Amino acid sequence: MHEQGAGGAPWGTLLPAAVVLALAVGYLLLARRARRRNPVQGWSRPRALCFLAGCALLAVALLPPLARFAHEDFRGHMAQHLLIGMYAPLALVLGAPVSLLLRTLPAARARALTGVLHSRPARLLAHPVTALVLATGTLPLLYFTPLYDATMDRPALHWLMHAHFLLSGSLFAWAVAGPDPAPARPGVPARLVVLGVAVAAHASISQLLYGGFLLGVHAPAAQVRGGAELMYYGGDIAELLLAAALVATWRPERRRLAGPQPRRAPGRIADTAQLP
Repeated sequence: MHEQGAGGAPWGTLLPAAVVLALAVGYLLLARRARRRNPVQGWSRPRALCFLAGCALLAVALLPPLARFAHEDFRGHMAQHLLIGMYAPLALVLGAPVSLLLRTLPAARARALTGVLHSRPARLLAHPVTALVLATGTLPLLYFTPLYDATMDRPALHWLMHAHFLLSGSLFAWAVAGPDPAPARPGVPARLVVLGVAVAAHASISQLLYGGFLLGVHAPAAQVRGGAELMYYGGDIAELLLAAALVATWRPERRRLAGPQPRRAPGRIADTAQLP
């Protein structure tokens, strides 16, 4: 594998450490403000613990020794990819950061943020199918083209790859099972179908990697097979956790025995954050 890149530079350690620390401190400050504004309701400690766990997973992925190992061994890269793109996003999303932000922003800014969430681009971006394409559909582009080797040689591409993993993974977790409100989110059965497609796609890509069907990854065969196994089993565990989070937030509507049912206006948000 390549020796130069983001893993060995001092800023390659200091920058991600500062970003992760800023995320954790910023969330805790917002949670403190939410408790001060409403001492009775406060803010959910389980949500806060989930977000901090996501920050801890990011720190493990982006800092030594895993960051250095990931730049030298394809198995380390795959472990880093799973943490940044699947496990950390799920934990961060379960922290309900959007709901926390809406609670602590001034009313005018909260309304502005709500308007952004209801905009047409946001509705398209937040759809589970769009999130699936961004999170999973780009994996063949990375592993079956020369793009992977290019990210190992160019630090800027290396960090863009990490940013893409984190943002697309968070978008997918939010669209499928996030406790934060999402515009035009389909029902639970439809989201389970999307999650099933993601499981099948990850399994297929990992099997192709294990079989050596590579065009752009120059690594020893043992490393590639080990990375493929990590992707197969580690991805399954992450997707099972995502499915559990989705089912846990499922609140089927009870049918009333009598009386007319009010019709839901089209385009309304179907579910909101369930905050204990």
